[in-house]
Amino acid sequence: MIHNSVIIEDGASVADDVIIGPFCHIGKNVTLESGCRLESNVILKGKLTVHKDVRIFSFTSIGHKKSDITIGEKTHIREFAQIGTQEDENEKPKKIIIGANNFLMGYVQILSGVELGDFCILTNAVRLYENVKCEERVIIGGLSTVEANNTLGTGVMVGGASYVDQDMPPFTLVEGNRASVKGLNVIGLRRRLENKGDIEEIKSIFKRIAGKNLDKELAREVANTHENEYVKIFSAFVAKSNMQ
Repeated sequence: MIHNSVIIEDGASVADDVIIGPFCHIGKNVTLESGCRLESNVILKGKLTVHKDVRIFSFTSIGHKKSDITIGEKTHIREFAQIGTQEDENEKPKKIIIGANNFLMGYVQILSGVELGDFCILTNAVRLYENVKCEERVIIGGLSTVEANNTLGTGVMVGGASYVDQDMPPFTLVEGNRASVKGLNVIGLRRRLENKGDIEEIKSIFKRIAGKNLDKELAREVANTHENEYVKIFSAFVAKSNMQ
């Protein structure tokens, strides 16, 4: 069902079962796959592929005429979000990739080159600057900002109103302005890992590598020699990160 006030430019691809509410604008290079739903006053521009069962709420704006954006299936994007709407006069914008099963809340802003893994949650008014990468299952609290060219590892949870200006390692709790690692996201690990032994090994390595002082040499050694896959993920990230 498509409201009669909707503008769909020639060339756009819209699946038969897509629902589009009033006063939306769909650009010529936009693809909306089966099961998608747009509420009112949504603007979609540029090269944009929206995969199955995505829901986009009112007054959201995604893309501009030169942007290249992909949004994974079953992602929800709440009101007034802006994804890749800023044009760069000096260089070609980089592709934005939003994974599957993500939840982006109101007033979220995502800039050029951002990559968001699966099952991430960005709460109200989160801002991700250029080339930020969030691995899967990252949660970022409201009013937080992640500066350009930084990576948040899998399972990171960022507290509200935080300012993140460096990489943050997997499975950690992060908070502050400027943000720092406060400890492990133990609740997240318990929900994710069935084997309690894995959690205990991560705890042990976390204390050794990032307890009092960051030890990247030890992180490299552990990444190359340890058998536990989750410990290797944590230590390899730290070894290659821009953390100080």
